[in-house]
Amino acid sequence: MSRDSFSDLLAFITVARARSFTRAAARLRVTQPALSYTVRALEEKLGVRLLTRSTRGVSPTEAGQRLLDRLAPEFDGIEAGIRSLGELRDAPMGTIRITAIDYAIRSTLWPKLASFLPAYPGIRVELSNEYESVDIAARGYDAGVRFGQELAQDMISVRIGPDVRNRVVGSKSYFAGRRRPDTPRDLAGHTCINLRTSTHGGLYEWEFIKGKRAMNARVDGTVIFNNAYDILEAARAGFGLAYLPEDMVRPHLSEGQLLSVLEDWCPVWPGLHLYYPNRRQPSRAMTLLVDALRYRP
Repeated sequence: MSRDSFSDLLAFITVARARSFTRAAARLRVTQPALSYTVRALEEKLGVRLLTRSTRGVSPTEAGQRLLDRLAPEFDGIEAGIRSLGELRDAPMGTIRITAIDYAIRSTLWPKLASFLPAYPGIRVELSNEYESVDIAARGYDAGVRFGQELAQDMISVRIGPDVRNRVVGSKSYFAGRRRPDTPRDLAGHTCINLRTSTHGGLYEWEFIKGKRAMNARVDGTVIFNNAYDILEAARAGFGLAYLPEDMVRPHLSEGQLLSVLEDWCPVWPGLHLYYPNRRQPSRAMTLLVDALRYRP
């Protein structure tokens, strides 16, 4: 059967379903006379009348109904197959690489991604735990996460979490027989658990603010980690004081496993932000992921 025959059959199916040449012509975007001519030519080619025409409309003849019942599902299947190709073409796909600290991954990124990813099987996300300010483009990342939104001019910043307050905490066993610090300077007399950052290979200085007074404290102790969650476990075990986000330590404070000090000195930081290059047209996968991570109070 020629290609024109398929077009003629589609024209017949559309008219038979619409029960009107006028409505069918509008759906097919052709003129009513042209559509009527096409159906008549098909009837002549097949040697059988397919439609009964009246002033109230059209209806399939017995032969026309038989042809409609046989062919309509086949044409519907062809249309469904074509639509499925369009869906595949438009389906979000690709790998998105994100650099972030472990706290951002566990507290914010992964909880949201665990709900997002099952809906988009074509999207893959690689999360890299790094305590380092990196050039994400140079390192092959698609995005990074950090506190606050102060970024280079060629970056877009999207808030993905609420503001975060840090707390200085220690276990009951650590404080047994020790005087609690009243000011950040008192930390010099305490054993503290340090965090080593990748940037410059240095130890993180604990930051404090009280009113208009800001102070950084270099602390010392017997244990150094490059992972906030290892620091938490060491603090719970009594190895020293830790400086950690409040939501990380809140359950342990509520249960009495940890005690908080220097609360009036502990600052609140702007929440976590996702940042990525200011491209004119990000991929659909990236657009969907950004929207899923966006912070909605």
